Amino acid sequence: MLSRYLKSPNPLFSLRSLPCTPNPISVPDPIPNLNPSFRPSPDRLFSSSWLSEPGNPIIQWPSLPKPNPHPNPNANPNPTPDPTSPNLNAFSLISNLFTDPSVSPGPVLHAQLDRSAIEPDPALLLAVFDRFGSSPKLLHSLFLWAQKRPGFRPDPKLLDAVVNALAKAREFDAAWKLVLDHVGDGEEENESLVSVKTFAIMIRRYARAGMSKLAIRTYEFAKDNKSIVDSGSEMSLFEILIDSLCKEGSVREASEYFLWKKELDLSWVPSIRVYNIMLNGWFRSRKLKQGERLWEEMKKENVRPSVVTYGTLVEGYCRMRRVEKALEMVGDMTREGIAPNAIVYNPIIDALAEAGRFKEALGMLERFHVLEIGPTDSTYNSLIKGFCKAADLVGASKILKMMISRGLIPSPTTYNYFFRYFSRCGKVEEGMNLYAKLIESGYTPDRLTYHLLVKMLCEEGKLDMAVRVSKEMRHNGYDMDLATSTMLIHLLCKMHRLEEAFAEFEDMIRRGIVPQYLTFQRMKAELKRQGMTEMAQKLCKLMSSVPYSGNLPNTYGGDREDAFTRRKSIIRKAKAFSDMLKDCKDPSELRQYRNSSENAVSSEKYVMKDIEGK
Repeated sequence: MLSRYLKSPNPLFSLRSLPCTPNPISVPDPIPNLNPSFRPSPDRLFSSSWLSEPGNPIIQWPSLPKPNPHPNPNANPNPTPDPTSPNLNAFSLISNLFTDPSVSPGPVLHAQLDRSAIEPDPALLLAVFDRFGSSPKLLHSLFLWAQKRPGFRPDPKLLDAVVNALAKAREFDAAWKLVLDHVGDGEEENESLVSVKTFAIMIRRYARAGMSKLAIRTYEFAKDNKSIVDSGSEMSLFEILIDSLCKEGSVREASEYFLWKKELDLSWVPSIRVYNIMLNGWFRSRKLKQGERLWEEMKKENVRPSVVTYGTLVEGYCRMRRVEKALEMVGDMTREGIAPNAIVYNPIIDALAEAGRFKEALGMLERFHVLEIGPTDSTYNSLIKGFCKAADLVGASKILKMMISRGLIPSPTTYNYFFRYFSRCGKVEEGMNLYAKLIESGYTPDRLTYHLLVKMLCEEGKLDMAVRVSKEMRHNGYDMDLATSTMLIHLLCKMHRLEEAFAEFEDMIRRGIVPQYLTFQRMKAELKRQGMTEMAQKLCKLMSSVPYSGNLPNTYGGDREDAFTRRKSIIRKAKAFSDMLKDCKDPSELRQYRNSSENAVSSEKYVMKDIEGK
């Protein structure tokens, strides 16, 4: 039935051939707004761009339903305080200081805050932390200023926010000082500030930084502090430790510590969730043998599996492209008397769609309907992701329409799969068309949406539009993070707008973000090439003021352009050589061409190695 539906005529939207010249392209005819009072302000949409010009849209998007009231994992949790809140004016003043390039953390910021007569409270600071999560130095400086104000006392939520901001910036010494200063020392007012959640933040940040031993030592320190971590929360914190290590690729370290803890205390019984996390960790790192060995050990130790256990195994086999084995696991769990649910079926549909096996994926979707829970939004998202990956936008749009017709609300994650496709294929008009429709209909894009849009615009050389979207990103409560700032700097360098690139680089340092070493090298080389030696010296001084590694990876593949240009030139030469072979009758001409051809092959190998290594 579903297969026939997908093959039916009248797709949800159609693509029209793009004009060869940059003619204005419009937002589609108005669709019903989700909020009747919603009217995009001029700065919400690009009034001077092609988005506001009359004409026919490239893509006819469906009428979008009311956005899901449930929070999106990537969404900004608290972009601004309530407009009726007395703190709104204070929030605006602090925001202006944070975005002022002349205001640096420390005495300058503190003096400005003193002159503002702001009376800080935890709610106000939390709103600022939520808005400027990528400015750890400024946030820490704000917190230190607030601590000196009479009557100010942080609450546990604010303390955790400060610890998270510092640890995210790898300022672990400052984070530990804050934790140790507020660990209960017997006084009632101090005992409630540091909690299990505080140590969980430190553990996750250490794991993300690749410091697995320090993550383990943090757990050991926390579990020995019985005033914070009792016997009930100790297992929960251990699960967080194992989960953090596994998610960041330190599965072997997690396994070794897990086994050591079992041998140290034979009476210690780990929870089923610990085993599930370990299974997931091995499969995520594509260590099939270790995952299957752990599964066999669980059966020998009579560890009773849960539906999550089987769901983890199914997802693991699907990740390894062994869908048939995953289906065997579904049969095993059914014989064990455990009913499959969305946790089990979603990974199978995801794997089938990822592999382009849409007929089987849709067949599994039909099978899903017999369950009481039925398909979830994740189920449809998996199908949309698969169709977008296969460049089948019509198929993806039909799944989107099916999802909406069954009462499920598309989330930013759903639309981000379309944005991924547009970004990958350089379809700027289609991407901005969808973005305008979402804004017009009352949707709030998440951070990933903005990241994909900026990436697409930077890679297509649309600098002015990239700057506009980055401003829109800030306007909607998302601070520029390392990835978006890096992409913007690289594009500014490419367009020889070096003063603006330097200003963005300087602002990253001011906010506490360490630029990538490759970004620094590229800017320095370009500044010297343009004879801007004084600015190059300032750049070196800025970089020397922060700790950095010369081995930092490059998250923006700007170098790929040169590599692809060289490859394109090589292919063109190869085609010319092929044409010459057809017409050439003199062997000496071939010998003359041989050296250049060999050099081209050698260069091509280097180019491919360079691209694959990114």
